[in-house]
Amino acid sequence: MSDFEHVFEAPPEGAAADWTIPQNWAAYTDVEHETWNTLYARQMKILPGRACDAYMRGLDALDLNTGGIPDFEVMNPKLQALTGWTVVCVPGLVPEDVFFDHLAHRRFVSGQFIRKPDQLDYLQEPDIFHDVFGHVPMLTDPDFAAYMEAYGKGGQRAASLGMLDKLARLYWYTVEFGLMKEADGLRIYGAGIVSSATESVFSLEDASPNRLGFDLERVMKTLYRIDDFQQVYFVIDSIEELKAVTLQDFGPLYERLKGAEDLPIDTILPSDKVFTRGTQAYAAKGGRFAA
Repeated sequence: MSDFEHVFEAPPEGAAADWTIPQNWAAYTDVEHETWNTLYARQMKILPGRACDAYMRGLDALDLNTGGIPDFEVMNPKLQALTGWTVVCVPGLVPEDVFFDHLAHRRFVSGQFIRKPDQLDYLQEPDIFHDVFGHVPMLTDPDFAAYMEAYGKGGQRAASLGMLDKLARLYWYTVEFGLMKEADGLRIYGAGIVSSATESVFSLEDASPNRLGFDLERVMKTLYRIDDFQQVYFVIDSIEELKAVTLQDFGPLYERLKGAEDLPIDTILPSDKVFTRGTQAYAAKGGRFAA
């Protein structure tokens, strides 16, 4: 989900009241299946040694390398047996209340379409490769699955308190662009990174971004950008830690955040745990894959 924007005001024709649509797997073309295969093969040259253990285990458990776009009727029983989650198709980005309701009931919403062959490196709206390859393997982990359910349940409360922008930052800096500390070093678990050939390398190895220890309140104060590589990545110690902080009552935190100033993306506070103090050179050059 990107900044909780959506395309439609009501379910479009062919969508159910909960905005779901059939995957219609048989309608995918050979070109679309080959696009998935190309993207999958490219990422599998990059991710071993960079993606976290939980992600790699999930990828194996779901067997997403079956020669094309996964069939949800085949994939979902495997996922449901592990953590009770299922993946459902939607026609595009959905309203936040719909998104939260699906998460709260352990349903992950996925785009039905896949990008065109000339869009391999950048796509503004998430497609089925981002949603399934990027997000779904982490849903095989019980602690991450519980985190996502808790996030969905907390969404409506955040909206009612005017805190949706703060909660969106938590999703952005964890589910989409999170890093994790493992025994062998920093590893990726965020879907926006693992589904991107360029950011999979940039997030861990480039000197430009800051890499800071995860702190819930700090993350909720921090602005982010949706159109380029991140200028800061937050590092969790474990998925268990992420789940634990999410299960707390956010009420006192929201009260503190009401009067708090937003933090610029490149900020480093004296209280931050700094893994990498970045040069910010990439952003200074204008970004968008600057040389």
